[in-house]
Amino acid sequence: MQPIQLRCRVMLGSDYDGQVCSIAGALEVVGERWSLLIARNVFLGLRRFDEIQSNLGIARNVLQTRLTTLLEQGVLEKRLYQERPPRYEYRLTEKGLDLWPTVVALMQWGDRYTPSSGGPAVVLEHRGCGGAVDGHRLCEACGARLSVRDVRAVPGPGAAPDHPLFRHAARVQDAQPA
Repeated sequence: MQPIQLRCRVMLGSDYDGQVCSIAGALEVVGERWSLLIARNVFLGLRRFDEIQSNLGIARNVLQTRLTTLLEQGVLEKRLYQERPPRYEYRLTEKGLDLWPTVVALMQWGDRYTPSSGGPAVVLEHRGCGGAVDGHRLCEACGARLSVRDVRAVPGPGAAPDHPLFRHAARVQDAQPA
């Protein structure tokens, strides 16, 4: 009689219970593959469910689950923007805004190690003087230490014509009084 070979697949758990580590704790909140991309979209001004879903190409049920987690964890909050029917947009809380250095670091790492042929899709600039933001979140032009509120994201040379920053800028322009 031949011994039976059992093949088992080890599944990764969805939590880090055995880890006593701040990184593991942070991954519990934003470590799922869509979470930081959702936060990135909200940083870029895409705040409505349909905008986020369309930009990411994520299944609606998956997006709803991720948004619920980010709401429960205090990274995002919902704000009513239309009463009939009730419609909400998602805004970063202070806890969510504190992810900005992480998002910037990942973006700059990606620009360096996984660059697109056309250049970066997003460029960060200092609102005060227009200078570029360096890897330490300092303005390359004036040397100021920058926070999320001091910086704006603009389409970079690698941005596709349908990049959300172009669409967001058009929507903001349309909302300005004539």
